[in-house]
Amino acid sequence: MPELLIELFSEEIPARMQAMARDTLRKMVTDGLVEAGLTYGHAQAFSTPRRLVLVLDGLSTESPTLREERKGPATTAPEAALQGFLRSTGLTLDQLEKRDDKKGQVWFAVIEKPGRAAPEIVAEVLEKTIRSFPWPKSMRWGNGTLKWVRPLHSILCLLSDDTGASVVDLDIDGIKAGATTAGHRFMAPDRFTVTGFADYAAKLKAAKVVLDSAEREAMIWHDATQLAFAQGLELVEDKGLLTEVAGLVEFPVALMGAIAEDFLHLPPEVLQTSMREHQKFFSVRSPKTGRIEGFVTVANRETADHGATILKGNLKVLSARLSDARFFWEHDLRVVKTEGLEGMGAGLANVTFHNRLGSQKARIDRIAALAREIAPLVKADPAQAEKAALVVKSDLRSAMVGEFPELQGLMGSYYARAQGLSEEIANACKGHYSPLGPSDAVPSEPVTVAVALADKIDTLTGFWAIDEKPTGSKDPFALRRAALGVIRLVLGHGLRMGLGGRLLQRHALALLIEIKGNEIKEVGRKLGGKALADILGPERTEELAYMIVDADSGTQEQALIEKMDRVTADLLSFFHDRLKVFLKDEGIRHDVIDAVLAMPGNDDLTLVVKRAEALSAFLKTEDGTNLIQGFKRANNILTQAEAKDGVEYSFGADVKFAEGDAERALFAALDAAEAALAPAMQSEDFATAMAEMAKLRAPIDAFFTAVQINAENPIVRRNRLNLLSRIRQICQSVADLTKLDG
Repeated sequence: MPELLIELFSEEIPARMQAMARDTLRKMVTDGLVEAGLTYGHAQAFSTPRRLVLVLDGLSTESPTLREERKGPATTAPEAALQGFLRSTGLTLDQLEKRDDKKGQVWFAVIEKPGRAAPEIVAEVLEKTIRSFPWPKSMRWGNGTLKWVRPLHSILCLLSDDTGASVVDLDIDGIKAGATTAGHRFMAPDRFTVTGFADYAAKLKAAKVVLDSAEREAMIWHDATQLAFAQGLELVEDKGLLTEVAGLVEFPVALMGAIAEDFLHLPPEVLQTSMREHQKFFSVRSPKTGRIEGFVTVANRETADHGATILKGNLKVLSARLSDARFFWEHDLRVVKTEGLEGMGAGLANVTFHNRLGSQKARIDRIAALAREIAPLVKADPAQAEKAALVVKSDLRSAMVGEFPELQGLMGSYYARAQGLSEEIANACKGHYSPLGPSDAVPSEPVTVAVALADKIDTLTGFWAIDEKPTGSKDPFALRRAALGVIRLVLGHGLRMGLGGRLLQRHALALLIEIKGNEIKEVGRKLGGKALADILGPERTEELAYMIVDADSGTQEQALIEKMDRVTADLLSFFHDRLKVFLKDEGIRHDVIDAVLAMPGNDDLTLVVKRAEALSAFLKTEDGTNLIQGFKRANNILTQAEAKDGVEYSFGADVKFAEGDAERALFAALDAAEAALAPAMQSEDFATAMAEMAKLRAPIDAFFTAVQINAENPIVRRNRLNLLSRIRQICQSVADLTKLDG
């Protein structure tokens, strides 16, 4: 069966687009071929800066002949119906067949679609793929209408088998498919003919082109690490940069240089970020000091001077870039030493965080107040937590973060130490953004935890207060990530803080009042351009910030309290949704989570998880599974009886009305379970509570085997229904078992 080789040869494709382009080319071509009736065995896609390549093994030589039988109208149907059927099939009346049906004779059309040769289908599919390829950005060139990411120079499209190779007949805007390609732009630019993929790959390698991006990455990493090792240094791992650089070169040549002494005093993260962002250089550090002392650049060619000229040019550009970084660093240090981080961050009062949530400075003040309140819960010093919160975002006004936004927080920690602030505050500057994602480490120092929680809770509460919540896949303010960060901080430290309690309510109310105050000022700005205070006076304006008559909700004060309740309840529901996702990844079933969330105290996430873990473990045991079935049987019978009788059977079960040993044994077992469960639940020892519940399995099974619930004696029946209510109450003391599936 033939092998299909496709190469789309162009000017340099941006590195960030190559992986997507490989996958898209493979999918579009293979889907098109299969849809047209061809089959294949295996498909591989490759990319270099100048080419996209696809090779298919085991391609069928032609599509099969298709035979379709289509039932039409009855032979007695109106002429219009018959003509419509003929148009849909493309046949004439003499080509139809009459066949007997249940209700008489009907017309049948037998449509045959002959198979097509593979070259014809390949040409059709490839042209459609090229013309509709979804590049993030594309361009036209010359006078043609074809659009591609960069000017497309040639198309190689070859079908080959044991008898030889043939070029697929294809012409797209004057670019005719052929059997030739070109090697490396500088080292082997001549074109050459290929006869198949094996020949293609071998000749490309000889022409200084490494086709596989994974192979280029491996070459870069190996050569770079060896260069660093030879100097007693080590390469700083950067997988993203490695992938990007592999997309910039067809034949990687690693070259190592040293950083000038003038720049070695800069923080290693500054050197690494500057070299990565501006020059695509890998950083090389000393394993003893951790200081960045060198770099590795990757050239796209071999040179007679072994890269000396390339290195010289790179060093010249690097020196200019690092001079900028040094200027930013020294400028920021001068500001810190003269004005402190507070002075550096003073300008945040003029930076809007959100048009309805005020400035960055207003937000920082809220975070500071909240951090002070959270501090005792995480065993942090309240004064230190408040002081840290007031400065952790000051570096947003630094020259360094202005150039490299990804260094925010980290630079704050350096500037805090330069100012002489405590190590706790310096670490809070760096760590309060964490955790940024599911794989990011959770900070451990109490002050950092307090500020990190305050930062994320303020963000969430603020956007909930103005009804800017995530919808569908849209989450422009990363609120899902913030909620997950709160969850991981709370669970990671076993914090016992109610996210629907007074702390969140107070913060929500303060935010709502602040928002209302901002809205009043906005009204003032619209009244002839004068401030509201100029019209009503400052005292009256301040009063209105807290109380504005509202015809629908009474006073604005009451309306704010009602809004506070809605915000906290809705935000707690959002935390629960994110917790479900988090625990599902931990292997806990969604119905188990629903069962524990239905219990009191569900705003205490640590308590919720303890319950969920205990219930999840319990359900994996045989006793647990059987007890749940016993509970559900008791609950179903009781629910039906209560609905039928119109009463609630929730008390009054008395052992004196018991008949038989099984019924008396269940009374005794329930008494023992209640006595054991109370202290276990008080101490939140849910594992013990589950173990005590498991002891009920045997007496409940025996009770249902020996006893008829709906006895003829109404007193006995009522007593047994009340006994079932005791079973329900005891089993429901740990979780709402009615939420469990099955």
